[in-house]
Amino acid sequence: MSGILWVDEPYAVLVFLLLTIVIGGAGAFATGRAMAQTWRPLALLIPYMLVLSAGVQFLHFALYQEPLLSIHYFLVAFVWTLIIAGLGYRSMRARQMATQYSWLFERAGLNWKARAGA
Repeated sequence: MSGILWVDEPYAVLVFLLLTIVIGGAGAFATGRAMAQTWRPLALLIPYMLVLSAGVQFLHFALYQEPLLSIHYFLVAFVWTLIIAGLGYRSMRARQMATQYSWLFERAGLNWKARAGA
């Protein structure tokens, strides 16, 4: 399993968790929330996450001498950041819909639903 998600070196699991999961995930979640807050379409997350994933991959290379041009590790970072950015986007959009259109909608987890009396 270690070769699938991270490089097979000492402390590779810790580096993967810190840079990709925590730092990349936090950046992705914040980006998703910002995109929803400014009412941008969900599809715009893809180019933003491509850039963020390239940044995460560069941090792996610059700080820990891991491969820079590895498509495999780039795709792992891209899929992770895209999922987390989507969660941030949906949580903010559900909050917006329930707040700005409170007479029509109420929040239901990562979604919104019509109010009973509306």
